[in-house]
Amino acid sequence: MTRFLRRILSTLLVLFAVVSATFFVSQVLPSDPARLVAGPQARPKDVERIRLQLGLDRPVLVQYTSYLRRLVHVSTESGASLDLAAAPPSEAHKNCGTLGPVHFDLGRSYQMRRPVAVLIAERFPRSIALAIAALFVQLLVGLGLALWGTLTPNGRVDRALYRGSAVGLSVPTFVLGIVLQYIFAYRLAWLPIDGFGETFLARAHAIVLPALTLGIYGGIGFYRMARSELQNALGEDYARSARAKGAARTRVVLVHALRNAAIPLVTVIALDLGTLIGGAVVTESLFRWPGVAALSVSALLDRDGPLLLGTVLVTSIAIVLSNLFADSLYSIVDPRMRGKERAVTGR
Repeated sequence: MTRFLRRILSTLLVLFAVVSATFFVSQVLPSDPARLVAGPQARPKDVERIRLQLGLDRPVLVQYTSYLRRLVHVSTESGASLDLAAAPPSEAHKNCGTLGPVHFDLGRSYQMRRPVAVLIAERFPRSIALAIAALFVQLLVGLGLALWGTLTPNGRVDRALYRGSAVGLSVPTFVLGIVLQYIFAYRLAWLPIDGFGETFLARAHAIVLPALTLGIYGGIGFYRMARSELQNALGEDYARSARAKGAARTRVVLVHALRNAAIPLVTVIALDLGTLIGGAVVTESLFRWPGVAALSVSALLDRDGPLLLGTVLVTSIAIVLSNLFADSLYSIVDPRMRGKERAVTGR
C-alpha cells in the first residue's frame, strides 16, 4: 500500500509539473486570445471587453491559480455534454466535463467556441482505438519477427531482418504512410486513403492504414529490442541447462527465454501505448484521423491556449497511467518482484 501511494503521489507531481509548464509556455505564444475570440474585424473596444471577460487582464499568476482551482472540482450540477439536445448547464459549469460529481474545467476553445472537455471527449476514444490497433500490429510484427529470427539463428532470414530493420528505422513514418496509401488505397483501391467514416464498417476500414503505419514503424524498433533480449536470455545459465538436458530450441526460446525477455518488453509496450494515444501527430494528420494528436496540432497552429493545455494534459495522463500499468505488471511477469515487495512490507 505504501508503494502504491508513492506511485500515486509521484504521478500527481508529474502531472502538476506538466500542467504548470504548459500553462506558462502557452502564455508566451505570439497571439492575442481576445482577438482570436472576437475575430479579425472586431472593434478594439469589443476585443478589450472580451479580454476582461476571459480574465486575460489579470496577472499571469492569478490566471494560473484560477486555472488550477477550476481544473478539478466537485459539484452536483451537470456540466457540458456531447449530447447537443441535452439541457444546457449553468453558466458556472458550461465548460465542465463530468465524471460523476467530479468536474473537469479545461476552459473553452477560442477557435471552435466549444468546451475543451467536450472536444477531447469526442476525440479520445478514436485515439485509443487507433493506439490499440497499432500496438496489436506492432506486437505481431516485432515479436513475430524476433521469434522467427531467434529460432533460426545466424541464418539468412535472421541476418536479412536485422539489416533491413536498420533501414526501416531511418524511414520517417509519413513516408511509410504515403507508400501504404499509394499501394492499398490508390493502386489496389482496397482501403480508403484517409478520413474517419460514418459507419462502423467504414471506420474499421479507415483505421487499417494508420494502424499499419504506426504498427510497422513501431514493430521494427520492437523487433530489434526483442531480438536482443531473447539472445541475451539464451545465453543465461537456465537456458544452457535446458539445452543440456535435451530440450528443443523451440521450447527453450518460447518457454524459458521469452518469459524472462518479457520483463523489459512490458515497459516498452506500456510506454508505446501511452505515446500512441496522444503522440501520433504525423500519422493522424496524414490520414485525417480525428484524434487527440490531430487536435493538438490544430490547437498549436491556431494559438488556442485552452485547447492546447487540454490536449497536453490528456496526453500526459495517458503516458503516466501507462507507466503505472507497466509497473503493476512487473509483479505478474517477474516473480522476483513479488518477493521484493514481501521483503519490504514484511508479509
